[in-house]
Amino acid sequence: MTTVRDLQAMAGEEPITMLTAYDAVTARLVEDSGVDVVLVGDSMGNAVLGHDDTLPVTVDEMASRVGAVARGTDEALVVADMPFLSFGADEAESVWNCGRMLKEEGANAVKLESGPHTVDLTERLSNLGIPVMAHLGLTPQSVNQTGYTQQATEREEGEEILELARKHEAAGAFALVLEHVPANLAAQVTDAIDIPTIGIGAGGDCDGQVLVFTDVVGLADSSPPFAEQFGDVRSEVTDAVSDYVDAVQEGDFPGPEHSDTAEELDDLY
Repeated sequence: MTTVRDLQAMAGEEPITMLTAYDAVTARLVEDSGVDVVLVGDSMGNAVLGHDDTLPVTVDEMASRVGAVARGTDEALVVADMPFLSFGADEAESVWNCGRMLKEEGANAVKLESGPHTVDLTERLSNLGIPVMAHLGLTPQSVNQTGYTQQATEREEGEEILELARKHEAAGAFALVLEHVPANLAAQVTDAIDIPTIGIGAGGDCDGQVLVFTDVVGLADSSPPFAEQFGDVRSEVTDAVSDYVDAVQEGDFPGPEHSDTAEELDDLY
């Protein structure tokens, strides 16, 4: 089974692959495809739950999905993405919510959308044995402040990202997600810290990459400019369901091969 230490040993040596999953079936497919880390992302809010953004996702919803993903995997590192307001306001509540994902649902680590307010919490969680993956740059839970535009394009903002990366590493974070920041900034952050960086819209110099499952397989209605669709599952599903509907309406399904009979029941009516 992939551990936090395994992931750290891969930094600079072997590209790290991370992909989201929100249920046991998808998690098993993702793991069987060789992905190192399965992130149960709060992206479930808009990817599978029908919300416009990630903000409505609750701790209970995350816990349910984390448990499903953990049951569907054996080897990949499972990371629970902590939802909006599940951490940061009260330390005790933050610790409890994060710990629940490991203790009750089987995650191996948590991810926090990070900032100055999460440095001390990262240290506290790490000291308690809860591995933390930090997340800087575009943080979707801050959409009402930042929007979905590229972050840290000015020098002062870039310096802040670099400083926060170092602080979270010192606080015990085992890895860092860098989202939608300039590639040259991500490259410098990767060089400046020893923990692995995992990029999404941050160029190719990070130690690994992460994308949302529905983007990768072509299920999403639309994808961000930094994502890539590696398949067209949407068309495959649509075609399969359409064929099913046609078969039922035309009387072709179910056929004799799909049913059993019992002779003792022939003369009931």
